[in-house]
Amino acid sequence: MTVFGAIWMVGLSLIFSVFCFPFMAFQGVAMKTKLNMYNMQLLLLVFLMWDPARLVLANIQEDEAKNNITIFTRILDRLLDGYDNRLRPGLGDSITEVFTNIYVTSFGPVSDTDMEYTIDVFFRQKWKDERLKFKGPMNILRLNNLMASKIWTPDTFFHNGKKSVAHNMTMPNKLLRIQDDGTLLYTMRLTVQAECPMHLEDFPMDAHSCPLKFGSYAYTTSEVTYIWTYNASDSVQVAPDGSRLNQYDLLGQSIGKETIKSSTGEYTVMTAHFHLKRKIGYFVIQTYLPCIMTVILSQVSFWLNRESVPARTVFGVTTVLTMTTLSISARNSLPKVAYATAMDWFIAVCYAFVFSALIEFATVNYFTKRGWAWDGKSVVNDKSPSIKAEGITLTYNSVKAILQGAKIIWSKYIAFSWPNLIQGKTLEYLEKWMDCITFKQSFKKEKSSVMTQNNAYAVAVANYAPNLSKDPVLSTISKSATTPEPNKKPENKPADAKKTFNSVSKIDRMSRIVFPVLFGTFNLVYWATYLNREPVLGVSP
Repeated sequence: MTVFGAIWMVGLSLIFSVFCFPFMAFQGVAMKTKLNMYNMQLLLLVFLMWDPARLVLANIQEDEAKNNITIFTRILDRLLDGYDNRLRPGLGDSITEVFTNIYVTSFGPVSDTDMEYTIDVFFRQKWKDERLKFKGPMNILRLNNLMASKIWTPDTFFHNGKKSVAHNMTMPNKLLRIQDDGTLLYTMRLTVQAECPMHLEDFPMDAHSCPLKFGSYAYTTSEVTYIWTYNASDSVQVAPDGSRLNQYDLLGQSIGKETIKSSTGEYTVMTAHFHLKRKIGYFVIQTYLPCIMTVILSQVSFWLNRESVPARTVFGVTTVLTMTTLSISARNSLPKVAYATAMDWFIAVCYAFVFSALIEFATVNYFTKRGWAWDGKSVVNDKSPSIKAEGITLTYNSVKAILQGAKIIWSKYIAFSWPNLIQGKTLEYLEKWMDCITFKQSFKKEKSSVMTQNNAYAVAVANYAPNLSKDPVLSTISKSATTPEPNKKPENKPADAKKTFNSVSKIDRMSRIVFPVLFGTFNLVYWATYLNREPVLGVSP
């Protein structure tokens, strides 16, 4: 009798004692005592037999596990028995079809200077190998990289990859599953640095399509071909939190397939394009706003007086140097391309506005220097010219009378007290004054230009003006000479000529309107053109 049989008998005895005891109650106390003794014996027997039964069950399960391990080992040994991993599946009979799909765990960063990007993926390949069919209690064999090294796997490589890394911590990150019909699933984790050709004509409002190209290295299309496992949206998937991009937005991805020809044959190339759109916020803060503010600052000089030469010079030179610095710093984050980008055009136009403001000030300053050296207005009135010397106003007639009287008095005074040498020089001095007055009156009759009259008179006054306050004789004569005649009306005092200091140039007036209008129009055209332009991704079909 087996252990299960003994347990079965004990169980039946307990059931019989429980259900049959009421029907035998009438047979008396003796019978009842015998039944109780019998039940106690049965319970004791159950407790004694339970622990061995439990041990037997554990041994049975352990034996079954050992049998499964033995079965797995036998299946794997049978699969590898006579298997040559140097030969592809279906050699000489059919083309090996490799189904692929990609799951992107991390995308980025993207380097503009090196024109490359980094991507971390789970790269999955699936194919069928008739040599690996098996029969057993399981449908799928779940294995690791140790088995993968013993069977044939596709020799896939990345065409535009600069550097690829297969992760090996803590063990090689590889997965292998073999189905009973010979279908294999091979997955590995890779980090790839791939090339991303960029066309930066629209920088920083540009968009790019970064490709990931892979295919077989040794097998041509007549031997191994690649096929996407799912459609475009499912064959390449990106994790929701997989973007590692600071300057770009990942718009989406697309897939494709192409055939390339080389000297060794035709090869299948699978392509996956990742569509990127650059974020403009950083460049607006870093470059565009400083350029706009610099141009506005250069136009502030139009509102300064044209005589404020130091202030306007500082405005012009400082803004030109600032634009030079901004243009250099903007180019540091870009590759050294031979064409101009959208930012280069903007900086160039801003530089032209700033430099034009400096040239405008130079033009205004040039004409200002020629204009207010003599403003074209008479300092002395033609009808009654006068000069002010030491607080006394003198006219031409007054000066003439002073000189005539001074000549007579000085000649007599010097004749008695001064030597002849001094007398001769003094008389010569007075003769020059008389000649100047006579010369002035003769020019007045000829209606010469006002500027010539003023210059001649100014030279005479500057070189030969007497000091009336220090000479009492001349002061007395001047007071008597300036007394108006009774029959003549007093001449009106001429108004002081207004000099043209702090005046506004016509060029400045025009520049205050023309420069802001042109710069505003340029900004409207620039931003409307580039922001509304559809991104050209250049994806090959």
